[in-house]
Amino acid sequence: MASMMRNPLTTTHNDSYPEKFPLPATDPKEPPPDYPGVDTSGVDPKKVLLKMDLHLIPMLALLYLLSFLDRGNIGNARIEGLVESLNMTGPQYNWCLTVFFFTYCAFEVPSNLLLKRLRPSIWLPSIMVAWGTVMTLMGIVQDFKGLLIARIFLGVTEAGLYPGVAYYITMWYCRTEAQFRQAMFFSAASVAGAFSGLLAFAIAKMDGVGGYEGWRWIFILEGILTVVVAIIAFFTIYDFPETAKFLTEPERAWVVHRLRYQGSKDSGQMVAESEHFKWRYVREAFTDWQIYLGLWMYWGIVCPLYGTSLFLPTIIRELGYTSSTAQLLTVPIYITAAILAVIVAWFSDRSGQRSPYIFTCMCVITIGFIICISASAHGGVPGVVYAGIFIAVCGIYPAFPGNVTWISNNLAGSYKRSAGMAIHIGMGNLAGAMASNFYRSSDGPKYILGHALELAFVAVGLCAVVGLRWNYGRINGKREQMPLGEYSDAENSEKGDRAPTFRYVL
Repeated sequence: MASMMRNPLTTTHNDSYPEKFPLPATDPKEPPPDYPGVDTSGVDPKKVLLKMDLHLIPMLALLYLLSFLDRGNIGNARIEGLVESLNMTGPQYNWCLTVFFFTYCAFEVPSNLLLKRLRPSIWLPSIMVAWGTVMTLMGIVQDFKGLLIARIFLGVTEAGLYPGVAYYITMWYCRTEAQFRQAMFFSAASVAGAFSGLLAFAIAKMDGVGGYEGWRWIFILEGILTVVVAIIAFFTIYDFPETAKFLTEPERAWVVHRLRYQGSKDSGQMVAESEHFKWRYVREAFTDWQIYLGLWMYWGIVCPLYGTSLFLPTIIRELGYTSSTAQLLTVPIYITAAILAVIVAWFSDRSGQRSPYIFTCMCVITIGFIICISASAHGGVPGVVYAGIFIAVCGIYPAFPGNVTWISNNLAGSYKRSAGMAIHIGMGNLAGAMASNFYRSSDGPKYILGHALELAFVAVGLCAVVGLRWNYGRINGKREQMPLGEYSDAENSEKGDRAPTFRYVL
């Protein structure tokens, strides 16, 4: 028994997982059941995780950086003259923002189901080529209708990336490691916000080159960059741990084994997670209470996220700064938010808790928007409004990876998790359609209505966090009282997160 406790399949608090979440222990002389004949006693958990981080996270971060850059650069293009050049009205511009989210949400579930079937190394770069092409063509639209159609197709092509990458993380990392990795690649969105301002500032200087306005070059050059990176991604994205050539066979066995048994390891009865596809798992995802309660939490974070990413340059410009200064003033906000997202995620993974960190970050968002509303109503203090936005964004970006990770932690069964995460993220991104209309041109430069609507969604989201935490704790308590062995391992595997052996992360 003593040797079992020192098996590399278990960890201590000094490793990458908290001691309260030990990995399934097996005799080091006995191979994991998934890999008969393979000795995993020499596997170093820290070394394996570092290898995975170095091979997976940089490319994922780059993909998401480009996705967020291409999705939000219309905000930068606007202050460089897009609306005036295409003779658009304020409501028409908002419609171009809104329609993106309708197709973006509609195609997320089928995309996530295809990801595992078609292999990530094929599917993710393919959709990236598609949206890079659409982005490039946005640079040559001539009127409102052309821009509207381009945004519709941008939503179709980008739909699979974020839910796909978020699900992809869960195929490699355990529940108590996931948020740190989600934050590392999601912080690329923060960097994208900063990089977008810097890039737009530089590209706008090309105004008149080739007979094109500066805002057109923003779309064209960023779209071409996306296509180039997508071609590289075909050769640099790894599919699954089972086929990862950068891992040795014992390391692959160790990674696969701990992933399959992670959901039940606190129950005293080890149950493997279901890996096969059934339409029943998709139906269960569509009817799972936690996804819909979690949706309000998601909206409470994503409404402010999209509101700031789409309108931040405009809001800053209308505070009295020039266009170029407005682009540059977005940079420190996003860089700070990226750093905070990674720090908060690290503490969340170490503690094995999600809700306290999400709740705290959402309180920070609340404080930021209260400052924005108060300062805007007072008038004449643009620096205070900027500070309020700064504080809000510093709450938004750490909260978002926690929100996505928390729901993914509590969905069991590979295909149910795939569908459930896509539903959660897909319907959650309808917040983008709503937030696109919060900051109306007629409300500038104070935008009190937009800030107030963001604040209302954050308040509802805070209530959802409390509701999720309470219900998860209640169900875990009931399952602790249930006798082991009531269902067979096969039956518990089929039940997924509804099995009495499954424990929800709080």
